[in-house]
Amino acid sequence: QVQLVESGGGLAQPGGSLRLSCVFSGRTFSRYSMGWFRQAPGKEREFVSAISAGGARTSYADSEKGRFTISRDNAKNTVYLQMNSLKPEDTAVYCCAAGGPLAVYIRINDYDYWGQGTQVTVSS
Repeated sequence: QVQLVESGGGLAQPGGSLRLSCVFSGRTFSRYSMGWFRQAPGKEREFVSAISAGGARTSYADSEKGRFTISRDNAKNTVYLQMNSLKPEDTAVYCCAAGGPLAVYIRINDYDYWGQGTQVTVSS
């Protein structure tokens, strides 16, 4: 069974940076596209970024373009989310998810496996 474990969350100041990591285990990592989603208190879960199984294609939500960068290391079974120029509205629980091998997926229902999430708080 696939397991996903996120790390790297914490408290950051506005304008600061954090790098989230998500370690994948249980299946062949390179066969899965990966995504990051977030959920703020009182709000629905929303798409942040995604990367194809091979890493060549990426997608970002409009509010994250130019600030966040998704990457993956298939040798380490890990996907990353580098977050720069953080804003208070980025505060949320960030979860990684594993989906199918054929595309970059942005919909929640396209993902089969989810991690528990890591808290990101942006505040001065």
